[in-house]
Amino acid sequence: MALDADARSIAARLDRLPVTRWHWALIVVVGLGTFFDLYEVFLGGVLGAVLTEQWHLGTNGKSLVIASGFAGMFVGAIGLGVAADRFGRRRMFLVNLGLYSLLSLLTAFAPDLGAFLVLRFLGGLALGAELTLVDTYVSEFMPRRGRGRYLAWAYTIGFCGVPVAAFLGGRFVAEEHLLIDGWRWLLVVGALGALVVWVLRSRLPESPRWLVAQGRTDEAEEIVAHVEATVDGPLPPVAADTEAPAARVGIGEMFADEYRRRTVMLWIFQVLQTVGYYGFGSLAPVVLHAKGFDVVQSLGYAAVSFIGYPVGSALSIPIIERVERKTLIIGSALVMAASGLVFGYGRDTALIVAGGFVLTCASNVFSNAFHSYQAEIFPTGIRSSAISIAYSLSRATSAVLPFVALHALKDLGAGVVFTGSAVVLVLLCLNVAVLGPRSTGRSLETAARPADADPERPADGASA
Repeated sequence: MALDADARSIAARLDRLPVTRWHWALIVVVGLGTFFDLYEVFLGGVLGAVLTEQWHLGTNGKSLVIASGFAGMFVGAIGLGVAADRFGRRRMFLVNLGLYSLLSLLTAFAPDLGAFLVLRFLGGLALGAELTLVDTYVSEFMPRRGRGRYLAWAYTIGFCGVPVAAFLGGRFVAEEHLLIDGWRWLLVVGALGALVVWVLRSRLPESPRWLVAQGRTDEAEEIVAHVEATVDGPLPPVAADTEAPAARVGIGEMFADEYRRRTVMLWIFQVLQTVGYYGFGSLAPVVLHAKGFDVVQSLGYAAVSFIGYPVGSALSIPIIERVERKTLIIGSALVMAASGLVFGYGRDTALIVAGGFVLTCASNVFSNAFHSYQAEIFPTGIRSSAISIAYSLSRATSAVLPFVALHALKDLGAGVVFTGSAVVLVLLCLNVAVLGPRSTGRSLETAARPADADPERPADGASA
């Protein structure tokens, strides 16, 4: 597809813009959506701990409660992620959050375990591509020099949902409220909140970069001109050497010679990061319960540890543009491995909570770095598909993980479980160091271009 001069200028005009109130409004609305995705993800561990007593679940029953949402997210990440490259980022934003709101409400009134698991699966399917859509959408709108920082702001808003899930769990699970079991209110809160965010998201524009890739340059021009009009004072000059967003390409491009290395790296990464990242968040209340704390205590201590998620996300904001993405991923993963060992082997309550807090802080420096990173290393035409398919592997791993980890926890203890997690995180670091390209501070179009097509850029896998 030939791209005219106007199309070639769209990316450059977006990259040269200062961040205005318009950009901040976009960050807040997108961030509120991530709140409910992350609330839902970590709610699995809360429900696993709560329903064990209420429905008298064994190890496999607990595993199914935690895994059902992740299994749906695996399917949804692929389907909705690929659809976002075909039908647009904005449309999939509305589809996924609207369906989730409805299904979460239905789950709140599930009469038994079977209905609960089916509805949790479908709710996960609806929400499966949420985070990769956020990565894609925010990256395509934000100026290149602050792309990672503003994505980190969106996730900082979203990660407030993690301690909220645990605190609400500790507050509501012990009794009925308005004749409804307390845990059901946790799902009602998620459903109603997501509906409010859906209304706000309905006002978001489509990504101009995606529109250009579809040949809809006039629509992209209209959106960019609107954003430019929100800037007070003169605009900076447009860089003459910025590339246009790549024209529409087939999904098979992610396996072509120039992108195969990145695809393999990201697939390995997503399987491994699940163990260290989601493994803690989804299993922490169950691990604490296994250490001898009752349900309310477990949720309370987990909630204190989970405060580290928004704190760590906020801590990443001033450093994410100062440190090369792959270096930040590796460093934070090593901290996660060490603090996980403290949490797993700790016996003193203060030490356990401190280990969990440090782990969650490091986790969200790690998370914000890799969410920025994965959106930067593929071209616009396949960006959502490439990262959503890779991300689906993390959801599939998350669905299997409880069955392995809970049996290991029961037979071997928390220390062995977190030792295994530390080994996996070290392997993750080696994968990124050897196969990962550099991307920080470059335009999306330049960062997505293979190193062998640009002699001035370090080769993929070069040291940061």
